[in-house]
Amino acid sequence: MRVAVVGATGMVGEVMLKVLAERNFPVTELIPVASEKSVGKEISFNNNTYKVVSLADAVASKPDIALFSAGGGTSLEWAPKFADAGTTVIDNSSAWRMDPTKKLVVPEINANQLTKEDKIIANPNCSTIQMVMALAPLHKKYGIKRVVVSTYQSITGTGVKAVRQLENEYEGSQGEMAYPYQIHRNALPHCDVFEDNGYTKEEMKLTRETKKIVDETISVTATAVRIPVVGGHSEAVNVQFKEDFSLNDIRRLLNDTSGVTVQDNTDTNTYPMPLYAHGKDDVFVGRIRRDESQPNTLNMWIVADNLRKGAATNAVQIAEYLVKNQLV
Repeated sequence: MRVAVVGATGMVGEVMLKVLAERNFPVTELIPVASEKSVGKEISFNNNTYKVVSLADAVASKPDIALFSAGGGTSLEWAPKFADAGTTVIDNSSAWRMDPTKKLVVPEINANQLTKEDKIIANPNCSTIQMVMALAPLHKKYGIKRVVVSTYQSITGTGVKAVRQLENEYEGSQGEMAYPYQIHRNALPHCDVFEDNGYTKEEMKLTRETKKIVDETISVTATAVRIPVVGGHSEAVNVQFKEDFSLNDIRRLLNDTSGVTVQDNTDTNTYPMPLYAHGKDDVFVGRIRRDESQPNTLNMWIVADNLRKGAATNAVQIAEYLVKNQLV
């Protein structure tokens, strides 16, 4: 496989390279791609050194797969050019997610929908991925009516600029601001920009993408909050089902789901935290309990590393599925 990583010098791009190496993805030639200012820089991968190239040069080299993590504008302009050259694009931006002609894929849930004709494949939003990983098996068994989710999202979801802001504030020094307010010792109920309905784009991504991936009939409402954490995103999720359930069955279904780890023992203070999820690929679920205020309703706490399963790992897993099933 000749693999291009678009945005190779960015936060998610660097994790993509790390995940490709860790999972022994069959890269015969790596084509690292970044903005013009980064062209010519050298990066290391699997004990080899590669020079960063431009988007135009990468298209001309016709890679088999291109993993994109370079922003929506770049994806809208360049993903079709790669696709026209015969490359299968797996895009981590929001550019193609709600396009009805493009698949929005979490491999454990719906990779079986992919065909050779899918030349641009959308990677879901980080907060959506970890939530639907837990919701999908439960929906099959009990039928989900409504989801209420509040997120507690890592600053790494914003990027390097946000990490620098937190570090500067922690040290008491001035620097460039990624957010309209300080993030150190604070919580910002403001992830992405506000839409006309008063919700942020991040909140509406959770709504729209969950419907597209799991079931259009599920009602979803969200509040997304940025917190001064680096290791991953956390979510408090309230799920109303059509059918009643037992907590033991819920735990068993989640335990049996590939890519999900249940951490749920209040006797030993065992529950998911970004501290434990950081650097791991699984989605961790705990604090599993009934909502005693209404029937057929469950509360869960879901945590995952947003740069790995929430972005890089999910994209690489899509690529692995394509290779395994000879779709590229």
